[in-house]
Amino acid sequence: MARKQPRGGPVLATNRKASHEFHLLQRFEAGIVLAGCEVKSARQGTVNLKESYCRISKSGEVFLHQAHFSPYRHARGDEIDPTRSRKLLLRAGEIRKLVKETQTSGMTLVPTRLYLKGGLIKLEIAVARGKKLYDKRESSRKREVEREMARARGSRGLG
Repeated sequence: MARKQPRGGPVLATNRKASHEFHLLQRFEAGIVLAGCEVKSARQGTVNLKESYCRISKSGEVFLHQAHFSPYRHARGDEIDPTRSRKLLLRAGEIRKLVKETQTSGMTLVPTRLYLKGGLIKLEIAVARGKKLYDKRESSRKREVEREMARARGSRGLG
């Protein structure tokens, strides 16, 4: 189900692809407008943020697109589109800052994780710049070196 993390509350969904594909520069916490069955689905951890992205509309509102909230299996009534656009709740100053940041060439808004905070579902979004292929290779090389060092420490009993 939900994994515990130091910041915020239990993590309901993460976008691990985001840190591989993008340099995450600045993070923001946003509320998210959900229907009742979507809240229950999120609390079960059946949300996929892998292909999702955020956009700022002309009216100055921020929306989450292509996030997949699996239908709640015990829901009655009308089915809601699992990949519909959902409004994000941010302060006006934060939205102005996001608009300014994303107008820079190559910058985008990427959702990184969905988590619980004080009984409310929050979405962490990041201002990000796309990585080049050589950046991705360098990141994977660093991860591999760290993994080898941890393995070596563990085998010597230094853990």
